[in-house]
Amino acid sequence: MPADFATRHEPQENGRHIIAVAGEIDLYTAPDLKQLLTQVIEDGASGVVMDLSETTFLDSTGLGVLIGGLKRLRSRDGALAVVNVDDSISRTFEITGLDQIFTIRTSRDEALAALDAELAA
Repeated sequence: MPADFATRHEPQENGRHIIAVAGEIDLYTAPDLKQLLTQVIEDGASGVVMDLSETTFLDSTGLGVLIGGLKRLRSRDGALAVVNVDDSISRTFEITGLDQIFTIRTSRDEALAALDAELAA
């Protein structure tokens, strides 16, 4: 695992969780992220904020992890929101059309509010 990749799990109240990712999410690091995200969901998370504000790169393998997590949460009436401030990662979401699928915000507070609104709907 590259030295600049790190994840941080921050449980919140009401079944919400924040997973913060620093560094690159790619073929080599995506399995670690998938394992963490899957464990958080299996442990009963109803909502997850994936904080990519310290993420420097996201490839198709990483996108696949996010899509899988979103599908798993939605099948349990849960939700996933993404925090992103990086222009190149934003372009990745736009080019793939995934900006229409994911709730993407520029801060944790906005992402948590969007998550709460989606879970309340």
